[in-house]
Amino acid sequence: MKILEGVNSISSITATDALNRAKEMTERATSGAMATPGDDGPSFADQLRDSLDSVARSQSEAAQLVRDYEVGKETDLTKVMVSQQVSSLGFQLTLNIRNKAMSAYKDIMNMPV
Repeated sequence: MKILEGVNSISSITATDALNRAKEMTERATSGAMATPGDDGPSFADQLRDSLDSVARSQSEAAQLVRDYEVGKETDLTKVMVSQQVSSLGFQLTLNIRNKAMSAYKDIMNMPV
């Protein structure tokens, strides 16, 4: 019964969708890392907002797939599980980035002037 409860709390996407998202995120990260200060690319705030929106979208898609699986609209358990894992990894990455930023902020605030 515990396994079914865990499955019901999991949502996912197809493996192809997950690979496409990973490829897209890698391309965005690579293109952003090579930008020079004079480029008219998206600002840091825009990139951060887009990333947070992407994580939120992934979580809502995963939750929708779980609901669809529970009512029988979705029959591919693998799709549901992969979507849930993608969503979970995105959230964990966001949380770790926030923690590192807060740690850096605290270190800067504690520096002697």
